[in-house]
Order: sequence, then structure tokens, then C-alpha cells
Amino acid sequence: MKTIEQLLESKNIRVTAMRLLIYKFLAEKQVAATLSDIENAFEKADRTTLYRTVKTFVEKDIVHQIDDGTGIVKYALCEQDCSCEIETDLHLHFHCNNCNETVCLTEHKIPKIKVPEGFVSENINLVIKGMCDKCSGQ
Repeated sequence: MKTIEQLLESKNIRVTAMRLLIYKFLAEKQVAATLSDIENAFEKADRTTLYRTVKTFVEKDIVHQIDDGTGIVKYALCEQDCSCEIETDLHLHFHCNNCNETVCLTEHKIPKIKVPEGFVSENINLVIKGMCDKCSGQ
């Protein structure tokens, strides 16, 4: 397993203290995080730096964006060798209607969906909504 520094360098991302901190923050979370979550975790950091770091992580397939239907984009770390390819890397997400948390279900890949001729898929987002194990008490 690569170190965080090796992972960032392999994606041509310059290693900085803030990038390491944001990566570690996302790695420690069991749920997807909003930009506000990241800002709150690093209150003294410049908001532009935080935003640019997250944007860079998305562009370099370190982090993926999740649209869970709440109107607020959430972010979660990609799996180790992810390149966010439709054919191989996209997975389901679960959004809890009670606690409002969203989790990646990486073991459940989105099945191949054939679109009509002339259509070009760029992204697929599949979100299951319900109650998570903590909220359901099961």
C-alpha cells in the first residue's frame, strides 16, 4: 500500500501539509464529507486553499464527488487504484434520510448500462435512500 505522499506524487500532485491533512481527514471519516465539513475541521485554513485542494483531488481521481440528492455535494476518497472509470470504478452510495449521512458502498459496483446509440455516458450516480444501520437500530 502506498503512503499518502507516494499516492499524491504518483498523481502528479505536489505534497503540502494542507493536502496531507485533508487526505487524512477524509480517510478517517466513515462517511462522505461536505466542503463545509472540511472547512469546519480546518477553521484557521484559507477557504480558497481548501476548495482548491478538494478540486485538485477530484480532478486527479483521489476523491470522488457524490450527488446524493440533498443539493449539497459530498466528497469521499476513491479506492487505491481508482481512475473513476464508468466501466470499472463506479459504485453505489447510500444516503440515510434520518442522519443525512452518505456512505460509499464500494463493494457494490454499478452495473454496465447501455445507453442509446449516439449518447455518451460521462458519469453515473446511483444512490440508495433509506435508514442506515445506526439509525435503524439493526
